[in-house]
Amino acid sequence: MEGLGNESLGYLGAGIGAGLAVIGAGIGIGNIASSAAEGTARQPEATADIRTTMIIAAALIEGVALFGEVICVLLALK
Repeated sequence: MEGLGNESLGYLGAGIGAGLAVIGAGIGIGNIASSAAEGTARQPEATADIRTTMIIAAALIEGVALFGEVICVLLALK
């Protein structure tokens, strides 16, 4: 009985790693949006500051997720 080859396992690992990176980013951005909506409901006068902070934090999370996905693709193609 033949098992999976090293190349197949590399692709499988890259797919799992990229999926985990995307799931983590989605959860993080969801938490940010939830907190921002709650903060805006509590202090409507601070909406602009909250929105700016939320956008910066979401962009940083997306950058980390993209970095993780690039690493997964590079490891799969190695």
